[in-house]
Amino acid sequence: MPSLDGVNEVFAPVVAAAGTRIAEVFGADRLHSAYLYGSIPRGTSIPGVSDLDLLLALRREPSRADREDADRLGSSLDAAFAQIDGAGVLLFSVGTLLSDLERHDLGWFVACLCTPLLGTDLAPELPRYRPDALLARETNGDLELALAPWRAQAASADSPAERRALSRGVARRIVRTGLTLVMPRWGGWTSDLPQSAEVFGRYYPQRAEQMHQAATVARTASSDPAVLTMLIEDLGPWLAAEYTTVHGHKTPRP
Repeated sequence: MPSLDGVNEVFAPVVAAAGTRIAEVFGADRLHSAYLYGSIPRGTSIPGVSDLDLLLALRREPSRADREDADRLGSSLDAAFAQIDGAGVLLFSVGTLLSDLERHDLGWFVACLCTPLLGTDLAPELPRYRPDALLARETNGDLELALAPWRAQAASADSPAERRALSRGVARRIVRTGLTLVMPRWGGWTSDLPQSAEVFGRYYPQRAEQMHQAATVARTASSDPAVLTMLIEDLGPWLAAEYTTVHGHKTPRP
């Protein structure tokens, strides 16, 4: 399970700095709690390749100023530490994370895939989850909604850097969706991307090679337009259609 004890010593200074800077930037008046997720708390991070993933639970709904502060925080951490290739900061209010609408999406994510870094952990206020069809539908039953924006971003990506950033984000979403598609049959969950691809491939061997490629791109990114085409025009649409067939559509969000 992900934990602070599992953080590789190479990344320990990054995590320590993140905790300090989060507290300095957001303060107790705005911040309820902060979390790590991804490869660093799992202990599978690779120096110079892995990024830093953070989620902040704010006492109120995030404002534009909050998001600007989060962007600056991520950029400053990325610039300060060669160990990481990027830093992302997600912002949500406590009310959203604990809401009925997000109980089987963001709530599950915080309770089961995130590692507490600062503040009071929200997990005790959330239910004990099971890897069932409800959880699968509410986590990733809206993949089809992402396809059109991805296509637009791919069409406007003029540089290798833009294509790399897009490929990484798209691949991560696709691999995670592939895992939650088969999660009820597998009987568990994981945030490890290579393992997610391997588990998915047991149930869909005809798509296993593409999913393994997606898992690689999710970690190292690619500027190859053909890779984006495979993800957005082939694997993504197939996965979205299969997901709807198996689990149905996610509850619409306002």
